Amino acid sequence: MVVATGFFDGVHIGHRLVIGRLVKAAHDRGDESMVVTFWPHPRTVLQQEARSLRLLTSMSEKKALLKDLGVDRVEVIPFTKEFGALTAREYFEKYLIGRYGAKAIVLGYDNRMGSDARNASEVRRTAEDAGLDVIWTEKVVSGHGLDVSSTKIRDELERGGVVRAAQMLGYDYSLFGVVVSGERIGSRVLGFPTANMQLYEPLKLVPANGVYFVKVDTVGREFYGMCNIGNRPTVREGNARTIETNIFDFGEDIYGLDIRLTFLRRIREEIRFSSFTQLKAQLARDKFYCMTLKHRAEAGSERQDGQ
Repeated sequence: MVVATGFFDGVHIGHRLVIGRLVKAAHDRGDESMVVTFWPHPRTVLQQEARSLRLLTSMSEKKALLKDLGVDRVEVIPFTKEFGALTAREYFEKYLIGRYGAKAIVLGYDNRMGSDARNASEVRRTAEDAGLDVIWTEKVVSGHGLDVSSTKIRDELERGGVVRAAQMLGYDYSLFGVVVSGERIGSRVLGFPTANMQLYEPLKLVPANGVYFVKVDTVGREFYGMCNIGNRPTVREGNARTIETNIFDFGEDIYGLDIRLTFLRRIREEIRFSSFTQLKAQLARDKFYCMTLKHRAEAGSERQDGQ
């Protein structure tokens, strides 16, 4: 068994280098490839200040991405304080070798693990001392010159930078949830009916408040639309944060059904207007711009410069 281990949040282009090496090494050795990951995120267990941590991928999304990259097996270890107390050597011997029969491990340049907080070079020596063949990977920089890490991607999304985030992820960021009932202000007052989303994974990171051009997957079909994330300050102060999407060329009742939003471009910040009339006029301008982007997307040039 050839293994790679880590949280792999987002399965971004840096992770993909590790996974590519894993799959190739397993193939070359005539063996299986395995990713050993954890749930929940170690920071939510070990650090109180990490309660605000939000994730790029749910566990089901992470597994699907890893499988799509050719990984044979994905194993999930419950991360507890007791598990977090293991040293790197204990983790290798008890879990990777003892439980999963690992013979080789793929390590990234920044792999740190164990309660002894070993750095990457120390982890490499510890793995070799435990009897594992080590396959080493180097630092990854995106094609746009961006250092890649899950933290940097989260920071971009929290600023609304969905294009830069996609450059580091290697794919467009998305949210998955269920359509729930809202106040119907979009359809009753503004003439822009919206599907209101509730996330299936409450720890999933929601991009910064604002209006976005999105791809929408629901009822087994694909559409485009514009999504507003925010507190709807024009409606009233103190609203809960919502994720509302006006789906283009669509009029079906989808309450209670799955919906996935894929973020292609941030159009603008959320704004408080002095009247519904002003808000309605701005929504018309937003939709006109999004429809322009839709036509470009359908022509095969949806990835443009911008945020």
